[in-house]
Amino acid sequence: MTLQISRIADRPRVLAIANQKGGVGKTTTAINLGTALAAIGETVLIVDLDPQGNASTGLGIERDGREVSTYDVLMRDMPLASAARQTAVPRLYLAPSTLDLLGVELEIAGMRDRAYRLRSAVSELPQDGAGPAFTYILVDCPPSLNLLTVNAMAASHAVLVPLQCEFFALEGLSQILGTVERVRAGLNPDLTIHGIVLTMFDGRNKLSGQVVDDVRAHMGDKVYKTVIPRNVRISEAPSHGKPAILYDLRCAGSQAYLKLASEIIQRERMLRAA
Repeated sequence: MTLQISRIADRPRVLAIANQKGGVGKTTTAINLGTALAAIGETVLIVDLDPQGNASTGLGIERDGREVSTYDVLMRDMPLASAARQTAVPRLYLAPSTLDLLGVELEIAGMRDRAYRLRSAVSELPQDGAGPAFTYILVDCPPSLNLLTVNAMAASHAVLVPLQCEFFALEGLSQILGTVERVRAGLNPDLTIHGIVLTMFDGRNKLSGQVVDDVRAHMGDKVYKTVIPRNVRISEAPSHGKPAILYDLRCAGSQAYLKLASEIIQRERMLRAA
């Protein structure tokens, strides 16, 4: 299968990190990919659209310190720039979430622009040097198909799909690919699949290897070469409010996310050259 990359606006590049299945490493990927991109010189904003707020907590932003949240951006027309908080990682910013997002589905349902609230907020980010010049925006989606996920995909250039190396991986993949197709047909015709990242790989488990082979056989070069291993240090890092790359740079998980960031940059270069 040939990789197709959308020819739409140059920067900032907006990537939705999405999978309708929970527990696949979606938030872990958002945090550590954002950190890795920042480490190689990009200026990154992570937009936390999950009411659980795990990306916010994992980057050390406590709940009582989230004065302006993504709820305020979506429902109160607060500028996205006003929600962006500098993290402990240079060039990495976060727009935090709160539990208020749980009510968005009902509150937003009657709005004519309900699917485009995030897209509008992104389009209004200052481009005059008044704030950080973001080169990447990563949207951490909730593990479900609701209006928050739809907003993320409507605002994005492409979707990055974390996929756990487990038995039902292909079933979950077919669901998220179907969602992308529906959003592309009805809301965002330029939306593409940027890539599929295989997560929680356990080399001691034959099933993990089978899943990798099956996904690559079905999806070809849409699957990133980098595979994220199951790693204790990655699991420990959020409890310390740090990305794994800050918590333990040398661990296998941190090194894998640095490789993934480089691979994503390489795909972006393909886009600009196309």
